[in-house]
Amino acid sequence: MSNLIPLFPGLPGGPELLIVLLIVVLLFGANKLPQLARSTGQAMGEFRRGREEIEDELKKGAEESEASDDDDEESAEADTETEKEN
Repeated sequence: MSNLIPLFPGLPGGPELLIVLLIVVLLFGANKLPQLARSTGQAMGEFRRGREEIEDELKKGAEESEASDDDDEESAEADTETEKEN
């Protein structure tokens, strides 16, 4: 039982990362690596900005819905008070 192979091994360590880096250098070439890293960084920045915009829109929508719920409750209370007076 103790000899089971884990389905999800841990993160790659030093030797594995060196092998991956070597393969990347062979595939893309040393001259293209800075360009590849720059474009990856730009893509990550755009993704982050897009995520933040969506989060802001969701927060605004939640705040607006809470405000409209409060307004609905206030108008319902005012209607009830008017009915009581009549």
